[in-house]
Parts: sequence; structure tokens; C-alpha cells
Amino acid sequence: MWRGLLIAFLLSFGPAVSNSFARFAYALLLPAMREDLQWNWSQAGALNTVNAFGYLLGALLVRGVVNHTGNRRLFCAGMVLTSLALLATGFTRDITALMTLRVLTGVGGAAIFICGGALSGNVLPQRPAMATTTIGVFFAGGGLGLMLSGAVLPPMLDAQGPAAWPLAWREMGLAGLVMAAAAIWAALQIEEPGAAAGSARWRLAPMAAEFTAYALFAVGYIGYMTFVIAWMRAQGASTGEVVAVWCLLGLATWIAPWVWRVPAERWRGGRPLAAVLATLTIGAALPLFSTHLLALLASAFLFGLGMFSAPSSVGGFIKRALPKPAWGSAMATFTAMFAAGQIGGPVAIGWLADLTGSLRGGLAVSAGLLAMGALAALTQRELGD
Repeated sequence: MWRGLLIAFLLSFGPAVSNSFARFAYALLLPAMREDLQWNWSQAGALNTVNAFGYLLGALLVRGVVNHTGNRRLFCAGMVLTSLALLATGFTRDITALMTLRVLTGVGGAAIFICGGALSGNVLPQRPAMATTTIGVFFAGGGLGLMLSGAVLPPMLDAQGPAAWPLAWREMGLAGLVMAAAAIWAALQIEEPGAAAGSARWRLAPMAAEFTAYALFAVGYIGYMTFVIAWMRAQGASTGEVVAVWCLLGLATWIAPWVWRVPAERWRGGRPLAAVLATLTIGAALPLFSTHLLALLASAFLFGLGMFSAPSSVGGFIKRALPKPAWGSAMATFTAMFAAGQIGGPVAIGWLADLTGSLRGGLAVSAGLLAMGALAALTQRELGD
């Protein structure tokens, strides 16, 4: 069992690179890049939108080839592509080149997230009851990346100024390559889920409520994760406060699998996802009522508890509902919709901020969408019984 948990932990370097470095760390760099490159809020949001577009392309690509190519090969390719694209982002200031690289990190990130999610459920095939735990460990890897980026990047920018943002991308790229080596080794130790006997065919209609809830999560959470640091900076937050909030967000993500372990294993249908989305709703709404540091820390902690637990809940639901050969295809389908939901969110919230002169309205919309997702998830029945 301990070897399996070690493999799941090393595999979790995937979300650390694909999500924490390639997507969420942009929130830490956004104020510096916006100041140094003289962008408006819409341009700043566009970089996360094109990343989500790449994520959508990657999800569609994975969905089309995963049954033939296999999860392990695609996961490994995604780790290499994402890390190299991160590294290259630190060597250009051209917005077109930056957008192109953000697309590539999205493509690679989708392969990591989808195929890693499928592999994580098969780390201990002789102990299927442990699948929920290993899936949770995999998705919690994003918390490690959040803590690392939160502890290093804001102090570096504070010391060296906004123009130091390219160095931040290069550092994340180098760290990503090191983590890629460990994660690839872990992936190669896991039996391909599709190797089991059974049909890869499955139907989306019985999962419609879970699918809808996940779509609302995609649109709702990305606004918070893109702009919450910019919101804090606009309210006068210090670098120390930014570090504290971001690192607590990562820490909460790291401990989330243990917090949600019992609901994930015992609650049926869409109730685990509903509970996660309700937690996210409260976390997203708190900054709207208070910008006191304690409120922001509480917001970060609650959001961290839920952020990666949403895809983990969906992964657990798919694992219970479908045979192993269908896991990769189903995860790819859910992730494609997830990516589509993220595409418009950052630009829409950025546009609203440019229009109103404040990020408050966009953050309120994010909280509302998460609440709607929680209600939708409650209507999902269990399919694997």
C-alpha cells in the first residue's frame, strides 16, 4: 500500500505543473505583467482564456486518441510539453507569442489532468477500495504547486519589481521539468486502465446532472482563481498577505483529500460534488463582504478545500459508474466541457471590471454560478449500484 501511495504522490506532480504552475500561478504574476506590459483587464483575462482554449483542444484530442494511445503515453507527453512551454514563456514579451505558449500549456495540461486522473484510480488495482484515496492524492498535488509558487513568486517580484515576471516563468519551467521526470516514472509503474477486459462504451445522459454541475464549477471557479490576487492588491494587500493567502489556499488543497475522504467513499450520486461546490461558494463569496485578512484567509482555506476536490469527486463518480476502459474517455469528455466553461470566464470578468472599474461584480457572478452548480449536483443519482 505504501508503495502505491508513493506512486500516487509522485503522479500528483502532474497537477502541480499543469494547474498550479501553468494556470493558477498566472494570478500571482498578473498584476506584475499587467503593469510591465501595460495591459487592460480584458487583455490580462485573455491569457487565461487562451489557456482554457488550449485545454479544450487537448481534452478533445485526448478523447479521440486515448483508447488507442493509452493514458500513460499521453500523460508523459503532456508533462514534457507543459514544462517546456512554461520555460519558453519566460523568454518573450510579445503578447501573441505569450498566448501561443498559453495554448500549448493548456493542451499539455489537459493530457496530464485527464490521463493522470484515469491512472490514479488504478494505482492499486488489487485494492479497489483505495481508488478514492489515490485519486484524491493525485488531484491534491495541485496544492503542492500552489504552496511553492505562493512562497517564491510574490517575494521575488516584490524584491526585483514587475519586470522580473519572465524569471518567474523560467523558474516554474525548470521546476516542471524536474517534477516531470518523477511523475513520468510514477506513470510507468501503473497498469493501463484500458487493459482490463470490458467495454469502453458509455452514455452521458444518465450523468447529465453531474455534467451540468461540473460545467457551472468550471465557469465559476476560474474567475476567483484568475483575479483574487489582483482584487487583494487593489484593496491594498501587502506581499506578506498575498503569500499567506496563496499558501493557505495550497495547504487546504493538500489536506482536502483527508477532509473529504468519508463523503467521497460513503456518499452516493452527486452529493460529494454538491458539498464541495457549496464550500467553494462560501469561499468565493467571503471577499465580497470583507477584505479583512482573516476573511481572505478563510476564503482561501475554503476555496482550497474545494478546488481540486471537485474534479476528484467527478473522477470518483466516473470510477464507480463505468468500467475501467471507459474512464479515460469519460474523463476527457467531462474535461472538454470543463475547458469550454473556462474559456469565457476570465475575459467576461475582465470586461466587466473594465466596464465598472471594479472586480467585485465578476467575483459575485463566480460565487453565484458555484451555488447553482451545488444545487444541480444534488439531483444526480448513483449509477454504479
